[in-house]
Amino acid sequence: MTDPPNYITPAGYAVLSAEYRQLLGEERPKLVDVISWAAGNGDRSENGDYIYGRKRLREIDRRLGFLARRMKAAKVIDPAQQPDRARIWFGATVTIADDDDVERVLTLVGDDETDAAAGKIGWNAPIARALRGAAVGDLRRVLLPAGERAYEVVAITYPATERFIPGD
Repeated sequence: MTDPPNYITPAGYAVLSAEYRQLLGEERPKLVDVISWAAGNGDRSENGDYIYGRKRLREIDRRLGFLARRMKAAKVIDPAQQPDRARIWFGATVTIADDDDVERVLTLVGDDETDAAAGKIGWNAPIARALRGAAVGDLRRVLLPAGERAYEVVAITYPATERFIPGD
């Protein structure tokens, strides 16, 4: 079974790629050196450097595998290239208002880029799914854990063009 497409912005892909390169090219080789040194010190059963090093190496290898799968499944989409800017699609920054006229600004990004504190929500989050395809003035209902909420789309914007170079 293949993973579903991992929609991601060029900036989000660059972050995943940078983490992968840092783990593989810097952190992992240093850790392998420490483990080799610790293994040469004799009894491994009570050797903290060896035990911790092996545990951390497994964590790094798991993370590298995860990042490799996510990057392989990545479908880089530049939100600035969105032809239909009147509707909410991937990469849109949206201002919505609830029934009490409390406004929120959200940006729909890839699931690997979410940051609730910064208003970045994953493309597959319930509120993002409800907002997809909406235009200014549309009312959308969202089923949240706290119950159903209605949101009106107040504004939709897209960023300026980002430059993406694969492998960068």
